Amino acid sequence: MFYLIPLLLLLSACAAGTKPEAAYFQADPATAGTIRGTIRFTGKRPAVKVISLDADPQCAKLHAGGKITEVGGVGNAFVYLKTGLEGKKFATPVEPVVIDQKGCWFAPRVIGMQTGQPLRVTNSDPVTHNIHPQPLKNRDWNQSQAPEDPPLSRKFAAPEIMIPVKCNVHNWMRAWIGVLDHPYFAVTGADGSFELRNVPPGSYTVAVWQEALGTQEKTAAPGSELTFTFRGN
Repeated sequence: MFYLIPLLLLLSACAAGTKPEAAYFQADPATAGTIRGTIRFTGKRPAVKVISLDADPQCAKLHAGGKITEVGGVGNAFVYLKTGLEGKKFATPVEPVVIDQKGCWFAPRVIGMQTGQPLRVTNSDPVTHNIHPQPLKNRDWNQSQAPEDPPLSRKFAAPEIMIPVKCNVHNWMRAWIGVLDHPYFAVTGADGSFELRNVPPGSYTVAVWQEALGTQEKTAAPGSELTFTFRGN
């Protein structure tokens, strides 16, 4: 009699139309490949931006001359697969993505993460900061963090490219977060290079976003070498 109970429950679930959760997709290393590329810039480069920290003497002490020099370039571009993964469901990473407030600056400036993945926010400075993401598709939140406060932990439920982040205390602090429902994204280094690894066979739209340069898209398959060229005025 006891053996019939699980069977009856299973049959009841099937009769009610209940479907098991779809299995998470995992790329086969034997057939997957890498999409590589470079972001390039031609023409007149943006002017170097010098940010004065006089508004907060404690921040000024953390930098020579009390200033931050911001040099524009091809780094910090967010590269991701925009289309081509439809119908695939990916496991959510449990390890957090970390953004630190250090030197009165968000580090890194651009990060990528998956939906449901923890975002860990730390404050390495001797001053109080405030992290304020401003999403359009996710819940807005705004949290102050003193030097002695523990790390903050937050998550984003919906994909969104890109979420601007500001500090309400120090208006020069800016960051951006790219949230996707898959793991195929990267942030370019100072040389503009990127790699999307372990990409399953197929045709994809590879998209690039850069805060000062804008956006571009190209079609590619694993094994492709891409060049995205942005032109200045």
